[in-house]
Parts: sequence; C-alpha cells; structure tokens
Amino acid sequence: MSYVDEVYERVVKKNPSEPEFHQAVKEVLESLAPVIEKHEEEFRKVALLERLTEPERVVSFRVPWTDDQGQVQVNKGFRVQFNSAIGPYKGGLRFHPTVNQGILKFLGFEQVFKNSLTGLPIGGGKGGSDFDPKGKSDAEVMRFCQSFMTELYKYIGADQDVPAGDIGVGGREIGFLYGQYKRITGLYEGVLTGKGLTWGGSLARTEATGYGLVYIVEEMLKHVDSSLEGKTVVISGSGNVAIYATEKAQQLGAKVVALCDSTGYIYDPDGIQLDIVKDIKEVQRGRIKEYADQVASAEYHEGTGIWSIPCDIALPCATQNELDLDDAKQLVANGVRLVAEGANMPTTIEATQYLQENSVLFMPGKAANAGGVATSALEMTQNSERLSWSFEEVDAKLKDIMVNIYAKVSDAAKRYDQEGNFVVGANIAGFEKVVDAMMAQGLV
Repeated sequence: MSYVDEVYERVVKKNPSEPEFHQAVKEVLESLAPVIEKHEEEFRKVALLERLTEPERVVSFRVPWTDDQGQVQVNKGFRVQFNSAIGPYKGGLRFHPTVNQGILKFLGFEQVFKNSLTGLPIGGGKGGSDFDPKGKSDAEVMRFCQSFMTELYKYIGADQDVPAGDIGVGGREIGFLYGQYKRITGLYEGVLTGKGLTWGGSLARTEATGYGLVYIVEEMLKHVDSSLEGKTVVISGSGNVAIYATEKAQQLGAKVVALCDSTGYIYDPDGIQLDIVKDIKEVQRGRIKEYADQVASAEYHEGTGIWSIPCDIALPCATQNELDLDDAKQLVANGVRLVAEGANMPTTIEATQYLQENSVLFMPGKAANAGGVATSALEMTQNSERLSWSFEEVDAKLKDIMVNIYAKVSDAAKRYDQEGNFVVGANIAGFEKVVDAMMAQGLV
C-alpha cells in the first residue's frame, strides 16, 4: 500500500463520521502523490503526512447565553488550529446550524494550503459554532458573541491565532466579539480581521473574496487568449462573495444572469441589477426571491437548479458540495468553459473530475477564493504598522496576490507534467511551502 493510501486510511479510521474532512484529505493527498513518491522515504521517517493531516489543536467548548425571553440557551463552540508552520493560525469563524468539528477540520485543512498560496506568513485554522444568527435580535447575537469570546480569548492573539468572519459572522458579529476580547484582555490589537473601518478594519476587505475570484478568472482567461468581456456568468449564492464577484465581473464586461440562496434561484436574462440585490440581502436581510418581485425580466425558481442555466462561466459561491456530477454534466452540455470556486469545496470530487475530463478550465477554492484571507492578512499588516491604506492600494495588492497565485499554481502543475490541472497545481504549490517550513522546524 502506498504512503498516501496508508495515511488516508488512518485519517478515516481516526476521524469517523467526518465525511467532509475525509473528502478534503483524499483530494489533496491524491493530487500530491507525484511529490510524495519523490520523497517518500524522507517523509515517512518524520511522519510528515500524519502530522499534516492532524490538527495541532482542537478546542471545543460550550457557549451558554440568554435569549430575549430570559431563557438560557447552550450552543457548541470550536476552534481548530490546524497548522502554524508558516505563521499564526488564520481562518474564519462560522456561525451556522450545520457547524460541527468535522466540517471545521475540513475547512481548517483547506485553509493551510490556501494561506500558503497567498505568499503571506499565515498558518491555517477555522472555528465557529452551531449557533444560528438568523432571526435573532442584535441583543441576542451580542450576548452569544460575548459568551463565545469569553472562552475563545484564551487561545487567540495577534501573533498566535487571528480569526476572521465567515458564514453567519459579518461586521456586527466581529464587532461584538472584538469588544469582548478587548474588555477581557485590556488589549487593543489586531486579533480579529473584518473589523469596522473606524477601529482597525481594512478598506476592500468586504469585496476581497469576490473581487479576488474574478481576478483569478481574468488571469485564467488571459492565458487562453480570452477575457470576461461579453461572457455569460452564473454565480451561486447571494452573500458577500457572490455579490462582489458579480460586481467585479460586471465591471469587466461580463453579464451575470443568475444568483441564488437556500430557498431558490433567480434568472435575469437581461443581467442582474446588483443595486437591488444589495438592498435585499445587505440592507433588508431578505430572500433572493424578492428580486423577481421587483424586476419584470427576472424569473424565480424554488429549490436547486441554478446550474441548468446556460453560461460560459460558472462560479459556485454558496457552500460545500453544492455542484455535483449531474450539475457538471448539465453545465458541460450547455457549453460552460470555466468553473472557479468562490466557496470552500463547493464541487464534489466526481464533478471536478468530469469538468476536467471535458476540457473545462477549473480552479479550486483554495486558490480561487484566497482573496479574502489575503486581504485579512493585509489588515493584520496595517494593524501592526498602525496604518490605514486606501481602497486602491489594497485592491492593487489583492490583484497582485491573485495573479501570483495563478502563476504558482500553473507552474507547479507544469513541473509535474500536469499542465492545466489547477487542482494538482494548487495543492502542490501550497504543500511545498508548508512542508519546507515543517521540515526546517523539526518535530513540532
């Protein structure tokens, strides 16, 4: 049995009932096989893959809080500190009912390679809670966040672990979390990113993941003598990533025709009117179906099915495993040319393979959606220097980072005779930097 197979079997055995974590490890290790075969004896001796797939620390804790009726509620809180070989742990906090330890381990594992690809000195981590902020009052969210941080603060710090936002954790939640950290520790430091602009936040952070996704798409198209001008784009989701991917794609001449949320999707053949979407989702916190009530050219469809809409470019920006094999077949049948992941692992392994086999350009999330964490790291830099850069400065640095990520991914794929396979390229390029640091630092 190969070293890769041995380690994967061990991961499944030691981490039962964590299918997302198994999937992430399998996808990464299989694509790393050519690198691992080259150094198998050396890596085996220091149990490199065993260490790489085991988090350095997993913290699990209860989060008691009081609702507006005076009833005490209890949620679970987590922080998975996966790998700090190249810098302090960095990765978001997710507040959503589906959060569990397995999902956070998958996200933390992916984050290690994503953060490595940015070229910035940040390790990988992830955290969150099964708390659902939807339908809660501001006072309830504040009480929950204060309770959550009362435990989490012991394990984080500006040079130790710097969480950010993720699904269910936006500016409101970051504000409450930061206020409690400051209250407990007496420290005003860059311990969280995604902060408000008046108290240490960075311009362009809100737009960063969506903009970064489109910048890497632009780079992919450039290398096949094409551009976004005139392309039809379908984007899943209607949160932060989807909204700003839509904005940047439209600025570069593409026509975005569909968005969705957990209830259904809208199709507007005339092109999405983003100001209306922003009002519905960012101001009113409403559902995407309200768009069809306001725009005569739009159709609303309940449930899934967004990938049945013909497009040149598909950008899955919602959640893990949302684009399956049947969706991939539908996209290919309708002539899709490029798929890039704005969410974390939104495409199943089978769907990814089908797209690649049918000559669709495919960029995995660890490369394509790295713009968010890259800009979070730029926020950390500004906090350390007590500076605030302009929107244009941050946006220019973000674009440079995404262009460099494409170059690293493409180069790694070529070096291992897998030209055009950006999944392999992203995993190898991310892996090489982390492994060099792990080997240099000894058994830690």
